[in-house]
Amino acid sequence: MNVAVERLDSEWVNSWCKQVSAALGPLMSSFLETHGFPPGENDVALATDESHEATDELVDLTPIPSDLTTLYWVISEVSLPDIENGYFVHSPAVVAEHFREYGPVRVDDESPGIVFASDGGGRLFAVAGSGRVWRSTTASWFDDFEVAAVSIQEFLGQIGQRVAGQS
Repeated sequence: MNVAVERLDSEWVNSWCKQVSAALGPLMSSFLETHGFPPGENDVALATDESHEATDELVDLTPIPSDLTTLYWVISEVSLPDIENGYFVHSPAVVAEHFREYGPVRVDDESPGIVFASDGGGRLFAVAGSGRVWRSTTASWFDDFEVAAVSIQEFLGQIGQRVAGQS
């Protein structure tokens, strides 16, 4: 199933970063009172020269989908351990390290997927050539993957809604 989806735009990613970061402030300030324990390190880390170099290395290593390149041009990584079960967008250096160690993942009848994120339960998120985001059905690189979002933008939008929903 090929779904025509607009390519990810760096301005949209920048806006997403600002919205999520703004929502995290009040959420984390009341976290201890609400949950009875202190929050972890919840952060949207913007790209740096070092992460741009790591993105370039990742592009040289594998046929990285263009939306993932756009994402890493804006974001270095995302760590949201206190949003639901936790969400983590791995740094491009970690993605490259995992790709070298485990290789691509098989996702349905698409080109191989590149794991770029995970949740607190160990499930993995991969993006394939179509731009769709796939979630592992178990905490494994080698089990089945199911569609989680039609694009990285939708995937990030889902996470943004979860952050806003906890505020």
